[in-house]
Amino acid sequence: MFRMLAILSLFGLVACNSVYVKPNSYDTSKQIFVPRGGFSMQRSIKLAMQNRNYKIYNGRLTRISKSSESYEFPSSVQYSVRVDERTEILRPIWCMFNGFWWWNFNVSIVEQKTGTEILSWRGRGCQNSSLRKLDALLDTMEIKKSNK
Repeated sequence: MFRMLAILSLFGLVACNSVYVKPNSYDTSKQIFVPRGGFSMQRSIKLAMQNRNYKIYNGRLTRISKSSESYEFPSSVQYSVRVDERTEILRPIWCMFNGFWWWNFNVSIVEQKTGTEILSWRGRGCQNSSLRKLDALLDTMEIKKSNK
């Protein structure tokens, strides 16, 4: 019995997520800056936003070094996304049934003009479950248009 509780506790700790989201704060008609390239999570966020018909802007790369990148984008870009991914030592075997990849990440979406962070998400999880969470977060963030 003790072993079973220990194993269940370990599973509960492994897929932790910490999320702050500002509801009704993202105008889907405005441009959002998403950097080029990236690892699995960043690419998947880009694809998810494209599938939702968001206006993606990749920016113009102005400087690249071993430690940093710099992008230029016009003032018409309303939002920006930043994704930091870390290599995870523990890669659960059950992820092969849930999208295969195990992600450990930070995602931030900022409203450029005010500097307000409308999404802050620190998480880890299997690919498919993380993308389902992302979809739910984007639903919450989108400004709901009323038909009046």
